[in-house]
Amino acid sequence: MSNQKKAYLLALLAVVFWSTMSSAFKITLGHIDYDQLLLWASLMGVVVLGLVNQFGNEPLRISNIKRKDLLSSALMGFFNPFLYYLVLFKAYDLLEAQIAGTLNYAWPLVLVLLSAPLLKQKIHPLSILAIFISFFGIVVISTHGKLLSFENINPFGVALAVGSAFFWAVYWILNMKDKRETTGKIGMNLFFGFVYILIFLLVSGRDIHFPGAKAMAGVAYIGAFEMSITFVIWLKALNYSANTAKVSNLIYLSPFFALFWINLAVGESIRTSTFTGLVFIILGIVLQQFLDLKRK
Repeated sequence: MSNQKKAYLLALLAVVFWSTMSSAFKITLGHIDYDQLLLWASLMGVVVLGLVNQFGNEPLRISNIKRKDLLSSALMGFFNPFLYYLVLFKAYDLLEAQIAGTLNYAWPLVLVLLSAPLLKQKIHPLSILAIFISFFGIVVISTHGKLLSFENINPFGVALAVGSAFFWAVYWILNMKDKRETTGKIGMNLFFGFVYILIFLLVSGRDIHFPGAKAMAGVAYIGAFEMSITFVIWLKALNYSANTAKVSNLIYLSPFFALFWINLAVGESIRTSTFTGLVFIILGIVLQQFLDLKRK
């Protein structure tokens, strides 16, 4: 099998895993509180990614960790997994999976907005158009297609779902500037995120309890495939591919696959407005990607 075929297969496998996450979040949250889910899933992610790293080509050694590495991971771990998943899981608690999951896919457009102040990049006029196209998709989804009626909106849930995209975009920018080996770096970020959510639970006076069997199954799946292993699979796909764009574009399949799983596993009837809004969000992202390629 050629390296490019391996790249496509691995990328599709990663896309399939990520596409199941909206369903996994919603189902698991039926058995465990959102903050407890983050605690145990991040711990599971630390364990799984730690094992992957130690059996990899560049195992992390405590003696080689520098002070700046700890500071970088402490900062990145605060944004992801702590803030990002704390906000996202609460959004799933309040909204249907099809709404929370789809709104979260707006993060590439948020990345464009944040690139101006954080990366000192100029925003192309067509980028503004791309943002408005995706924003229109967000409005369509949030209002269930009734653009002039806001009675169906859960404003707090929508704000959390869109807000989570901001936290992910900040994390992505910080991650781009950090050139450490990926599995070790993400593992350290997860560890700090686990510490933050543990402190959050202790300070807020919440009881910490070991998940039941059904909750534990969801925790294990989310910790392993959302927070750790799938990133390794995706990076392998990028390494095998002769052109990263060939593989990266497959990620746009994920939200459409996700709607299929939400309908099948969660039992939600997928509204036409959700699908239509998602198309507008993806169109805005694709337009932005096209503009980025033209600049290179």
